[in-house]
Amino acid sequence: MTEPILQLKGLKASIADQPEVQILHGIDLEIAPGEIHAVMGPNGSGKSTMASTIAGSPSYVVDEGQVLLNGEDITAAAADERARKGVFLSFQYPTPIPGVTMVNLLREALKARRGEEMPAREFLEELRATLSRLKMPEEMARRYVNEGFSGG
Repeated sequence: MTEPILQLKGLKASIADQPEVQILHGIDLEIAPGEIHAVMGPNGSGKSTMASTIAGSPSYVVDEGQVLLNGEDITAAAADERARKGVFLSFQYPTPIPGVTMVNLLREALKARRGEEMPAREFLEELRATLSRLKMPEEMARRYVNEGFSGG
């Protein structure tokens, strides 16, 4: 059996500044590589709290349980450590960042993740290849971050 890429084991979490308010009550979840899962439920059922807790948001405290990424326990890891490992939370209605292109954002993100800058020519070649593989126009990379997106 393939090791899960993400695993929650008995995850219980509370609001950081209201520890008496526990929102997650023992969540168990396994996601294997290549799987897609939809988290569904009524408003207030803990969907956003679960996602925020997985991403390491300081707004929530893990009371019990574990968050495992590729078998590594990241429960105590800060949000920036988790982001460097590939865990992040994207919002449906992100704030536009005028003047910052997607290509610049992606290059800086790659630099932060690798710890060193990729030569510009090599980065652009890889970016073009990735855009082509995803069937996305190159103009997308020249857009300003979050400007003109539908949010849906």
